[in-house]
Amino acid sequence: MMNALLSDSDSSIQAGAPPAGQSWSRLVKRIQLGDPSAMEEMYGVFTTGIRFYLCRQLGPQDLDDRVHEAFVTITQSIRRGEVREPERLMGYVRTVVRRQVAAQIEAVVEQRRRQIDPSLGAVVRDHQPNPERQAIEREHTAVAYRVLQSLPRRDREVLVRFYLKEQSPAEICREMDLSATQFRLTKSRAKVRFGELGRARLARHRGFRPVE
Repeated sequence: MMNALLSDSDSSIQAGAPPAGQSWSRLVKRIQLGDPSAMEEMYGVFTTGIRFYLCRQLGPQDLDDRVHEAFVTITQSIRRGEVREPERLMGYVRTVVRRQVAAQIEAVVEQRRRQIDPSLGAVVRDHQPNPERQAIEREHTAVAYRVLQSLPRRDREVLVRFYLKEQSPAEICREMDLSATQFRLTKSRAKVRFGELGRARLARHRGFRPVE
């Protein structure tokens, strides 16, 4: 049922064409070599279709983050050599985005199910602070600070400006001399890396080995 619902609107993820003078295989190769301009070219080629598809499936809330999450996932897969047939890149893109949508829908359904049926784990929580919760919050804050400091300078500055200082994208681009695409790519990459490092540090701190 889920696959049927998703496949009905797959056509909204436009196949598009590679940048002028390029092929998908060449673009994939340049991304694997770490060419920043190749990242921007690919972003410009297919994000319009992906944005429309994600908005249609999941609504406008957190749309930018979802688009950039999909983009980061795809470029990381390219760099790891997981795109076996570079000339069919857009088919791979469609698969990744469909999985992202399916996972999000399933998460929302499960959350609502738990809210409706208390026996599945939803309980009324005491919002009064307690020593254990305060200790956990302090631990998370300390880990977040250390992870933030470990990020590259530009990645760290973008996150601080956007999430802590609540500057607008336009302000950040102007003050850091970034294009709109560079800002989106930097924020997405930094956000994903921040999450990965944070989970790994918390797992080590608590004596668990993070899953690779």
